[in-house]
Amino acid sequence: MDDRERLAERFEAHRGHLNGVAFRMLGSLTDAEDAVQEAWVRLDRAGAHDVANLPGWLTTVVGRICLDMLRTRKARREVAGGDDAVAAMPQERMAEPEQETLLVESVGRAMLVVLDRLSPAERVAFVLHDMFSVPFDEIAAIVDRTPAAAKKLASRARQRVGGEPSTAPGEIDLLWHRRVVESFLAAARGRDIAGLLAVLAPDAVRHADAAAGLPPGVALEVRGADAIVEETLLLSRNAMFADVVLVDGAVGMVVAPRGRMVSVLTFVVKDDRIAEYSVIADPRRLEQVELAVLEVSAVLR
Repeated sequence: MDDRERLAERFEAHRGHLNGVAFRMLGSLTDAEDAVQEAWVRLDRAGAHDVANLPGWLTTVVGRICLDMLRTRKARREVAGGDDAVAAMPQERMAEPEQETLLVESVGRAMLVVLDRLSPAERVAFVLHDMFSVPFDEIAAIVDRTPAAAKKLASRARQRVGGEPSTAPGEIDLLWHRRVVESFLAAARGRDIAGLLAVLAPDAVRHADAAAGLPPGVALEVRGADAIVEETLLLSRNAMFADVVLVDGAVGMVVAPRGRMVSVLTFVVKDDRIAEYSVIADPRRLEQVELAVLEVSAVLR
């Protein structure tokens, strides 16, 4: 075995870790694999056979590559005026290969959606430090900041990811509302008619944006639990790509195939049942919604 083969063997031993780092930064399996492959090209060119801390070296390289990719993505969105995933046709944005599903679920759909709202530097700093315990002096070199500034980036990202629960309902109400919303999601995923009827008020109302991708003939407003259940069963596939999240400080849901947000659901809970909920899918409205992850500390463990 020559030196290049030995270097390739050492690289392959770390590919899984690097894919995990890159996926959390980029939220796309294809992009993550491209970033890791680019890291191998750079390692091969550098011929870094004598690097003592190869995992650290590779993580730094992957971090820089991902930062560049995030900046390019952000610039492309600003020029296009939106996110390609949001603008895609419903059947296209619902496609999610099994391998990508496993990765998305391992990170959390809500987490990926919220991470996608951070600035490129914030996302890189947060992922590297809070998810992979990379020291701030190493992160500083990647984001071209001082260690103190890199620490502030991660702190600011942490605050945005965790958010602030609304002070309007009390803490107990927030916890109970979460249970109600989670019960609705579980029943929708399981096509459980009895479960849906149990969590919906008899006179519940569902509102939706024109951009919500409803089937032809489905009204933007539906009234009554029976009608909502019928529609929920028709659209039950959407529930497979949904996750519970804080929406403007209250418990809601995000629908995010491939970890990319296409709609947000907000709920009004009264007497332990869903009295009303709205499906927000208009890109302009989605940009204005504040999203945060429930129990960030549990996600990061």
